[in-house]
Amino acid sequence: MADTVGDFFWRRLSDWGVTTVFGYPGDGINGLLGALNRSQDGIRFVQARHEEMAAFMASAYAKFTGELGVCIATSGPGASHLLTGLYDARLDHMPVLAIAGQQARNALGGHYQQELDLVAMLKDVAGAYVQQASTPAQTAHLVDRAIRIAKGERRVTALVFPNDLQDAPHEDPPRKHGTVHSGVGYTDPKVVPYEVDLKRAAAVLNAGRRVALLVGAGALQATDAVIAVADRLQAGAAKALLGKAALPDDLPWVTGSVGLLGTRPSWELMNECDTLLMIGSGFPYSEFLPKVGQARGVQIDREPGMLSLRYPMEVPLVGDAAETLRALLPLLDQKTDTAWRATIERNVAAWWTDAEARAMAMANPVNPQRVTWELSPRLPERVIVTSDSGSCANWFARDLKMRRGMMASLSGGLASMGAAVPYAIAAKFAHPDRPVVALVGDGAMQMSNMAELITVQKYWQDWSNKTWICCVFNNEDLNQVTWEQRVQEGDPKFEATQVIPNVPYHKFAELIGLKGIYVDDPARMGAAWDEALASDRPVVLEVKTDPEVPPLPPHITVDQARSFMSMLVKGDPKGGHLIADTARQVLASVLPGKGK
Repeated sequence: MADTVGDFFWRRLSDWGVTTVFGYPGDGINGLLGALNRSQDGIRFVQARHEEMAAFMASAYAKFTGELGVCIATSGPGASHLLTGLYDARLDHMPVLAIAGQQARNALGGHYQQELDLVAMLKDVAGAYVQQASTPAQTAHLVDRAIRIAKGERRVTALVFPNDLQDAPHEDPPRKHGTVHSGVGYTDPKVVPYEVDLKRAAAVLNAGRRVALLVGAGALQATDAVIAVADRLQAGAAKALLGKAALPDDLPWVTGSVGLLGTRPSWELMNECDTLLMIGSGFPYSEFLPKVGQARGVQIDREPGMLSLRYPMEVPLVGDAAETLRALLPLLDQKTDTAWRATIERNVAAWWTDAEARAMAMANPVNPQRVTWELSPRLPERVIVTSDSGSCANWFARDLKMRRGMMASLSGGLASMGAAVPYAIAAKFAHPDRPVVALVGDGAMQMSNMAELITVQKYWQDWSNKTWICCVFNNEDLNQVTWEQRVQEGDPKFEATQVIPNVPYHKFAELIGLKGIYVDDPARMGAAWDEALASDRPVVLEVKTDPEVPPLPPHITVDQARSFMSMLVKGDPKGGHLIADTARQVLASVLPGKGK
């Protein structure tokens, strides 16, 4: 049989090093899937339960490997379902290629079934490069440019193939005017600022007496360089959520996460520093950074558009984090005054003591903070941890202590619900030898993640390491939004929107052949984690958690406290519980003499 466009397409992807594609079938891509079935190029198709989940998997695969993530969907609704997962990759600067089918070329423009203007639909999320093929000879350069741009610019790209073109005989472009001839291959360049700019940055950092670092996802491969610079400057370091694994938390000057989901020592670090070095982070909340004019700023980022965006930086540097820090280090003076770092270390030690006390506080029935607190010392070496958006992300951010060699991620810029389980599945396809733990709220489980447990059941026996745990925080509440209503809006909990059904997630796991564990006694929490981590198959660990334990930010403003008290006056359905267990914590943050 002569090569079809589909046959050539997969061979070209293989030449680019693609080994895994996440997707869901449909008649709009039958030609491509038939060719993949015939292919001898070693590309594995991973069947998700839904195209959105396949796109999340592609995004996470890129995060956990540093390579291109690939997803595929049929025409019409299949393609439109990809969008949320693709936006996750777009906002977190991940290289992902989306492939979509389309109706036959002769039918286009005829209001045909499942005919959507896919190029227009994908233009925003894949604006760096989105093209619809029209002839076989285009295939090579479309694939080559889509992948090269995705990898080089760390962007989402998309290709659309009409279904009749997929089965057409492949043709190389003729050697004549009006044709394009392209090739395979891309290697990241070494990107380092000019020495004169490095010297400007060093002058700012050397002049600082109280230097703070903020590291993000761009620093994940720069751990040693970040530590060397921090030690040279006697600095403390806070971490944006996507940079949680960039620094190990056993370093006493690492203050943990920053922002709404951050820690008190990170808040103190940012409010008391006189110099800020931001490395590879697009952290969005400027109110958690130093006040404008308080600190001099240096920023390192590979993307010029991210520079001086959150804080007015005196020296913005375009460069790779590790390479730039290594070039900067010889220009930095070794600071000998250790008072600033000693203050940071005392703040960090006090925070961990307070965090333990909060985690062990009584709740009805299980304190959600205790779930992650008990997990933290039990995290296996080289574990990959994923978290969903919602209140569980607070406990992920604050209580888990990262060690060297671990990975962790979540939907950052998009902050989408429903990403944790597909992220955890992609982690296993990226690193089948590593243990994986997903932290998920019950809202996300009901929205989309429960079905993806079937994907786990389909593939888990192929994984060399069988440890895969989905921990479900079952509080029958869309908890993060409930607290936002209370603290930001001053409104009582709106039960019509916030209360969700009680579902036995652990029993569903058992029904499909996985292991289920249920915990409603806080004293059993540690033992339950031990049991889950020792299991010979994937586990759903369901914990009945208390929705009235507040996911408080590290600093409560007077306005937020006023809104909280206004909510109580209006009559929250859980007002009695809130007054007893929560009001004290909220007010203690703003009353004189009651903490910062």
